[in-house]
Order: sequence, then C-alpha cells, then structure tokens
Amino acid sequence: MSGIFRKPLTMLYGNRWLISRRTVQIFIVMAFVIEFPVVGQVAAGNLSSSRWFDTISLTDPLVMLQNVLAGAPFAATALIGAALIASFAVIIGGRVYCGWVCPINLVTDAAYWLRQRFNIKGNLTMPRQIRIAVLVIALVLSFLTATVAWEIINPITLFQRELLWTSAAGVTLLLGLFLFDLLVTRRGWCGHLCPVGAFYGLLGRYGRLRVTAKAPGSCNGCTSCIRVCPEPHVLAPVVAKEADSVTSGDCTRCGACLDACATGALRMRFHIGNRSTLKDIPIVVER
Repeated sequence: MSGIFRKPLTMLYGNRWLISRRTVQIFIVMAFVIEFPVVGQVAAGNLSSSRWFDTISLTDPLVMLQNVLAGAPFAATALIGAALIASFAVIIGGRVYCGWVCPINLVTDAAYWLRQRFNIKGNLTMPRQIRIAVLVIALVLSFLTATVAWEIINPITLFQRELLWTSAAGVTLLLGLFLFDLLVTRRGWCGHLCPVGAFYGLLGRYGRLRVTAKAPGSCNGCTSCIRVCPEPHVLAPVVAKEADSVTSGDCTRCGACLDACATGALRMRFHIGNRSTLKDIPIVVER
C-alpha cells in the first residue's frame, strides 16, 4: 500500500474505538434535534424518556427508580423501556452508558484533552465513593419530596435542553463541569461525583463484555493503557498480571486502552461463564 494512504489508515485504526464512540455519541445527540434524510426525526423526547423511530419507547432505569420512590404514576411502556435498557447494561456491563451514550462525556473528554495539551497538573484528590453517596442522596430525596429529584439538576438533561433552547443556568452548569475537570481534578465529574455513573457501575458489575489480556506475557507493562483510561484503577490487576480481564463495574467499555496498546495485548471479548478461560467469543478484529 502506498505510504500516502498508509499513515492516515494507521491513524484511523489506532483511534478506531474513539472514532466509533464519538460517532455513536454524536448520532444519539443529533437524533433528538435534527431530521435525517429519508428517515426524518429518529428520536423524540430526551435520554430520560424517549421514543425511537416512532416505535420503541425507552426509559432511563435510574429515572424509573426515582419515579417509583416518588410514588409517581408511570405507564407500562415506561417500565418496559427501563427494563430493556437495564437488561442491556447488565449484559454488556460496566458503565457502557457513560462511555458510549452520555453527552456529558463529550464535555469532560474535551476538558481532559486540554489538560493533557497544556500540561495542567492540578488534581484534587477525591474518593470515588462520593458518587455512591450522591446517588443515595438523590434516591432518598426522590422518596422524601415525591419528585424525580436528580432530574432537576441532571447535567445530561440540561445538555439536551441547551441544544434546543439555550439557558443561562444550563450554560453555567455545563461550563462549571468543564472548568472543574479542566482545572480542579482529572475526570472529576464522571470519575468521582456523577450518580448516573455510579448507578450504571452497580448495574453492570457482572457484565459479560470485558477488556481482556490476549495471552499470558503479551503485556509488556508499559502502562500506556492505564494513562489513557478514564478509570485507571480497573486495569491495574490486568497490567500486574493478577487477573486476565477487567471485572470492575467502573469500566466504561470506551476502548481507549485498546487504542493505546502498542503491543495489541488487550482485546474486548464477550465472556460466557464465570472465568474468561471457560469460553469466550471475540467480537472485534484484533491487532
């Protein structure tokens, strides 16, 4: 192959997971705000409660849980829609919603890129358990106030509202999250505070889709994967050769580690059984 094409193709392949994620994320955001040629409006509503292709109704299971605690009425279609998303999250596992769906990920990833670009070192130490506490508080408030408490300030909902109406309050909150991640702490919002991420991490704790070491000894311990991972602690057991796959519910299944792995020691595999050595099915082309 000519060198003219080899370099761009190599760059595309080296960022295949990032490109795939961004394509999915941008499509989901645009599905609510524009009409596509031929198919028209793909989605109506928002990520809390939506209808796709005027046929499939989906509901965020966290929103449904808050509704139940608040004692609010809900339709059977909403319950079915929540069950569909929850089932997908349980089977795939981890915080796949955070890595592939959540539009706030676009904001926080931009902040992280700028931190790296300008070598910003400020990094406030925060326990990751804070997001669990925020989740519990949101659920308790829903019960006590009979409201879907978190949705009042949910940045995900505000992001979608901004695309349609633009409000000073929404812009201020989103800018605050961006600056918090940029200047205060690395991956601060998604990694330490967001209750939505905490919820999906618990829901997908035993998911079957996992980052897995290709073979014993294939990892050279360079830690490139850990440096780019939004939740670096999830990869530590694999790099230390204490485990053959990532099992933490904090993994976002973003694939950044696969893009960064120069030796091709990592792959994404769908596991069947309790151990990856029992039976697994490759789902991506390995390099």
